[in-house]
Amino acid sequence: MSRPFRGSPILFIIASLLPAFDSGCAKEPVKPVRSGAPSATPSVRRIAVIPKSTSHAFWQTVKAGAEAAGADAAATIIWTGPSKETDITGQIDILQNQVNGKVDGIVLAACDSKALIKPVKDAMARNVPVVTIDSGLSEDASLCYIATDNVQGGRLAAQALAKEVGGKGKVGLLSIHKGAASSDQREQGFLEEIKKYPKIELVSTLYSESDVATALDQTYNMLTSHPDLAGIFASAEPGAVGAANALRQKKLAGKIKLVGFDASPEEIGALQQGIIQVLIVQDPYKMGYEGVKTVLRAIDKEPITNSRVDSGVTAVTAGNMSDTEVHKLLYPLGP
Repeated sequence: MSRPFRGSPILFIIASLLPAFDSGCAKEPVKPVRSGAPSATPSVRRIAVIPKSTSHAFWQTVKAGAEAAGADAAATIIWTGPSKETDITGQIDILQNQVNGKVDGIVLAACDSKALIKPVKDAMARNVPVVTIDSGLSEDASLCYIATDNVQGGRLAAQALAKEVGGKGKVGLLSIHKGAASSDQREQGFLEEIKKYPKIELVSTLYSESDVATALDQTYNMLTSHPDLAGIFASAEPGAVGAANALRQKKLAGKIKLVGFDASPEEIGALQQGIIQVLIVQDPYKMGYEGVKTVLRAIDKEPITNSRVDSGVTAVTAGNMSDTEVHKLLYPLGP
């Protein structure tokens, strides 16, 4: 015999309704986790881009190309390099630190064609793919080398200078740094080609060490030793800027013909002013972009079919600098 409810009538009504509320508000079932499903978003690939230095306009354009390729592939670009192109030990330390920091790949412009061979081989042995750009190695230690044909660039410079001096006279070479691949190759091409002009005499070969102030001093030395100099080839941005400053200060602009390499704002200004007659222009944006794209393909285990990629070189004068394709080379990031 059941006992009557001895509480408040209101409590009795609430108690009798509780099962109805519970059945009407059933909890959403928990979805089972499928076996083998990823538990987190895949990690972003990290690419170290290590130039010969970080200060010159040329390298900043390389950086822009590398970062554009990184953005296209949702990869992180770590831009790090020595402050001077002659700091070989510093660049080796940077490369080794990036490998130890477990980057996924490296794009490198080697300060020295021999000293960087072992560090690159060590990186590759640790499954960190390395692609070289601009300045490569004397051995095929990297997966791919993307650069100007620097020998051809040197030849173009010799042809341009010979034309500017009328095929005769004394000329000087202001090179970059002994042992750097790009420097040695441009020097090689220039020397090979200038020999084809019997009335032209190469009377001086000096080195800027990739420093504008040093290039200025070396140009002064060249002018002092050879006051009858007809022309100069400066084989990189710092050399061309330093030589142009020297000619400007000595009021020799246009009298001594100057052929430079690269296309920094200072060099383009000197070309427009008639201090530089010809610029041998590379495509640093393409080097940075293709360097990152290539190393990403290596990370993804895609085959690298070309071990050498020519990024192109163009002789630019005041007469053709407004041409569409030439303008893009001079202003890859826009005017």
